[in-house]
Amino acid sequence: MNSTTVKILVVEDEMIIGAKISMQLTSLGYEVTGILPRGEEALLHVAQNKPDIILLDIHLKGNMDGIETARQIHLKFNVPIIYLTANADEETFNRAKSTKPFAFISKPFKQLDLQRAVELTISRMAENETGIMEETHNHEQPFFLNDRIFVRHKERMVKLMLAEILYIEADRNY
Repeated sequence: MNSTTVKILVVEDEMIIGAKISMQLTSLGYEVTGILPRGEEALLHVAQNKPDIILLDIHLKGNMDGIETARQIHLKFNVPIIYLTANADEETFNRAKSTKPFAFISKPFKQLDLQRAVELTISRMAENETGIMEETHNHEQPFFLNDRIFVRHKERMVKLMLAEILYIEADRNY
């Protein structure tokens, strides 16, 4: 099966946590495009590396917190966000919710929490490609990836670029 690994950017200002997340994602078969401590750096990274998913800490050092970083990313890119947070009060949660994240992960978390959040995000991305969930997103910026599909292969989700598919054979649930 010729496939492209799902690319994930980690934006976390505590580098030990960022490194742990990166190791967990790599062990799950995902490619980590970077571990960055600041939102400003994340914006540049997204433009250059085009990750499929961003794991974003809500509380970042620097001029932009994670929520403002997500807003800025969504102005230019359709990249799903999974928020990481140690503690979010109601106001912060509502601000974060307004950016339409695909998931929230509370710190500390287990690898299974991370795995499930990423798989749910990939599943929602795949549904969005078929337009099933279009109405749940901002109508000004619908989330479409019409150049790829996501399929399960050996217990993980992989990205397939449509231009690289010669033929498709479906087994079982597919």
